[in-house]
Amino acid sequence: MKVQIKYFASIREAIGSGSEALETNATTLAALRDALIARGGAYADALARGKAVRVAFNQTLSDESTPLVDGAEVAFFPPVTGG
Repeated sequence: MKVQIKYFASIREAIGSGSEALETNATTLAALRDALIARGGAYADALARGKAVRVAFNQTLSDESTPLVDGAEVAFFPPVTGG
């Protein structure tokens, strides 16, 4: 399936890109994150397990167990605080 991925804030800066279209076999948001981590380099550092990373599915904050669907938009971003 094909998904549109967006990266925000420090994740975007680390990866060097704000978005990409990706063909994937991942079936959940967790599996997609793991596939991106497996790319190594900046992806592994920015999205590493143990780092606080939020994920949105079709513009709704979501749990990583959320199933992926073809054409979905997935966004990764660090936690944000107001002030």
